[in-house]
Order: sequence, then structure tokens, then C-alpha cells
Amino acid sequence: MDIRGFAKRHRIASAVAAPAVLGVAAAVAATYALTGPDTRTADPALTSSVTECHDMVTISVAGRNDSPQSGTTKMLVDANGNELPAALSDDYQSHWVDPVVNAPGGSVDSNSYSAIYISYPANLNSYEDAVNTGVANAEQVMRDISAACPNTKYAIVGYSEGADVVRRVAMQIGHQTAGADGKYGIVDPGNVAGVVILADAGRTAGDGPFPGAKDVSHPDNFNQGYQTGKQIAGGQGALPDQAGDFGSLNGRIASFCSDGDLTCAAPKNISLLQLAINVGRQINADQMQNEGLNPTTGIDVAVVLGKIAGNAFADIAHNPGWWTSKETFLDVLLKVSQPGYQPNQANATPVAADNIAAENMSPLAYLPQKVFNEVIGLITTNQNTIPVVMNDPYNLTLGPNGTGHHFDYWHDSNPDNGKPVSSAEYAAAWLTELAKQAQAHQLDPKTLTSTTTTTTTTTSKAPAALAAAPQSGEPGTTTPATGSTTTTSGQAPAAATTTPPVTTTVAPDTTTPPVTTTPPVTTTAVPTTTPAVTTTTAPPTTTPTH
Repeated sequence: MDIRGFAKRHRIASAVAAPAVLGVAAAVAATYALTGPDTRTADPALTSSVTECHDMVTISVAGRNDSPQSGTTKMLVDANGNELPAALSDDYQSHWVDPVVNAPGGSVDSNSYSAIYISYPANLNSYEDAVNTGVANAEQVMRDISAACPNTKYAIVGYSEGADVVRRVAMQIGHQTAGADGKYGIVDPGNVAGVVILADAGRTAGDGPFPGAKDVSHPDNFNQGYQTGKQIAGGQGALPDQAGDFGSLNGRIASFCSDGDLTCAAPKNISLLQLAINVGRQINADQMQNEGLNPTTGIDVAVVLGKIAGNAFADIAHNPGWWTSKETFLDVLLKVSQPGYQPNQANATPVAADNIAAENMSPLAYLPQKVFNEVIGLITTNQNTIPVVMNDPYNLTLGPNGTGHHFDYWHDSNPDNGKPVSSAEYAAAWLTELAKQAQAHQLDPKTLTSTTTTTTTTTSKAPAALAAAPQSGEPGTTTPATGSTTTTSGQAPAAATTTPPVTTTVAPDTTTPPVTTTPPVTTTAVPTTTPAVTTTTAPPTTTPTH
């Protein structure tokens, strides 16, 4: 796959935390690499495109500066004409995500499947604000679709910055509780067929590619093996505060991580870098990249650092046992620097009974031991900081000409070692199989496992759910004719009422060497089709306009 020139278009904030943040700004920026700008222009839209209910819709969230925006892309509108923060994949293209989310299109009826892109800031002006907006927009669009099309099934796909959005959305959906009326605040988790996360920044150390799946080599509802053996990436995601399971969606998650991609495979014991990452998530890193350290960006960094320092001292003040505990000041800084930290919470460390009387003693009495703990803690929690910095984390993650591990997902196949297709190709094949099952109404809304029972369907007009607003479209895209309507096969209502089986997570064996035999391809039976691995086309190389 030729992705030459990608690094020029996909820059990161090389001074994301500035020299003021422990002098590790460049390394943090590399660790926090996200896809970069893709300058676009759009011609005025002359016609409206119309979409109706589909058997399956993929909600797509691309990376940094790779998102449809109102005014340059035809945006979806609801049945009342209100603009939604999303665009059809016919009207917006992502060089990186398109090969995955558009793969099912040629394998099912044109009116059975659709892919849309969620609009969100997709920048580093404030990373947390951008991601939180993406989460809110994705959930809004899914709610609106479900209101008009309650039987529609969903796949959710995200890459890079969009991967963080998708992880948070999937975790919230999977941990929902139905209301008294049996309805959910976002969508019924049983209607989410699969979630694909490419470069999962919330990944927990030791997690394999399919969290919660019964078999470590594939999701529960797709029998095609991803790889032979149990090889997994080392390290953990760069955002450990976003780690966690996916609740009822466990077993329907594909979390891909390339070993060496520091967004998802950051080594342990890099606490100073982690602190700088937390700071970088709260400053205007785009401005820092463009302007460097100046009075404006310096004030931005100083405000964030001041807030963190204030929260740290407040946390210690509300913890009477802190001076006698083993928690270091660096531990406190890491805790309070997380963007979601809420100050003055009741999180005081319990005080041992024999230390009760010592609470009234001056903290100076414990100062020598505390200083010793700080030194030891600083050393032990940063054993890998210097090796990471010396290993040129920027090039490791975002190397020139696509050599960085952040771009491995489109060309990481290794047939000789039991991995016949790339991560992106595997995801495309899975989505294609899910779309086929959705068209055949073979996705149980509760367990979403494959069934071989043939379902007889009737053809009926699906209610209109969304329409594209006549604003402005992508050049070179195909726009359906105004007023055209499409009939889609009616969707069978949920029939199964059995309690979903309890799944057991099998911990991956990180010490097992790769098996060199290629596994036989197994398939999930559907009425008239046999799933096949879909080969995706490498995204074309483009020269951006800066």
C-alpha cells in the first residue's frame, strides 16, 4: 500500500505540552498522534439526496481534520428538515476509513446498507472538547435514526481521534440500563452488531483485539479467524482514564492496535509522559503547533498547569492521611490532571489506627520519608520514559512515507505467520458479513449471534429517516436525483426473548510465540451467501493544500 506523503498531511502538535511541561512535549505529541488535515473544497449542492430506513447503518468517525463540516459538505437532515451532524459516505470521503465502511456496499442490496460520517471538530484546539462533541453528535444521530427506524442494526467504526470517540460511545451504549418503558437513552445495545476501533487509545494492557469474545481470535458473531495464536500488542493506550469494558457489547468489539503505535501501545512506567499527555489534552495544541511557545500559548499552558496544581493541593488537603500514605505527589498530579477529574471528591486514603494520633503532628515530621518515596516513585514509574524519548517516538508512530505504526492497519497482514489479511481488511469482511445477516434478518436483537434459519421477508416501504440538505457537496461525489424514492425490504421485528448467554473473557497468552500455520477460514452460514474476506483498496495518496 502506497501512502507516501501521509506524514506531511497527518501532522501532530510537536509542542503539545510545551517546554514548560517537564520538557517532554515532543514525545507526548508523538504518543498522542492523530490523523491530520485533509484540505477539501465543495461545490454547491444542486439536488437533495434522500435516505430511508436500512437494515444496517455504519456510524463512522474518522481522525484529526477528517470530518464532514456544515457549509462544505451536504449534511443529513431529519424528517423535519433539521440539519444533523453527519453526512452520507456518498457525500463525504475519508481516505482511511472508506475502505472499511464502504466494503459491504457491493455485497448487499443498495437500499439495505448505508454508511455515514459523524461531524465533529476533529482538531486539537481542545482535544477533550472535540471528542466529547463527537460522542454527543454520534449519539444524537443514532437516536434520530432509531426513532424513525427502530429495527435498524448498527456498526460503529472509528480511527485515531475518532477511535476515542467510538470507544466512549460504545462503552456508554453497552452500560445503558433500560427505562421503565423498556427503551434506552441512546439505542438498544442489542441493535449494535459490531464496533471497530482502529488505534484504541483506551486499550488496557494485555487486551487482545476482541475484548469479551468467547474465542480470542474472532468476535462472537463472526467465525473468520483474525490471526493464528494469541499475539497481541504490548503496552497500553495513551488514555488509561478511558479504559474499561464494553458491558453488553463485549464480544462484539474489534479493538485493533499495532505494536509500536504509541496511541494504543504505550509502555508502562512513563508517568512524566503521561502527565504531559494529560496536560496536552486540555490546551490548544493546534495553536501551539502553528505558533510555538508565545505569550498566548504560554498563558494557555500556565492556566492548565495552575488548575492542576490547585487541584493537587486541594486533594492533599482533603486527605488527612496523605503524609503517612505511600501516595506520591506525582501520583496526585497524574490523578488530578485527568480532564474528567472532579475536585473535592471523597477519595481520602484511610488512616491506619496507629497513625490516628499522628494526624495532629506537623507534616514536617514525615517530610524525609515522603521525599524518599517521591524519589523512588519518580524513578520506578519512569523506567521507560527515557527509552521512549530516545527511540524517537514521533517517527515510531508517524514515520515518513507511512512507515509509522499508526498506519499499519491497512498493510499489517502477515500470511507466513498466520495473519492472512490486514486489520482493515478483516474489519471490512466482518462488516460485510454483518450487513448480509442484517439484510436476511438473521441478527438476533438480543444476542446478535448468527443463525442458519431462513427468514421469509416481505417487501414494504420503510419510513423516511434522514435526508441530505441541499447545501454543498464533495467534488466528484454521486448525488441521487431529487425526489427519487427507494423501497427497502421490511425489517422483521425482534423475535427472540431469551436471556443472552453469559460470555467468558479468555485472557490472551502474551508469551505464546506466533504459530506459523495459516488457519482454515471458517464461515458463518447465511441463507444464500458465504462470507469471504474482503480485500480493501489502499487509500489513495493525495497532496494536501496548506
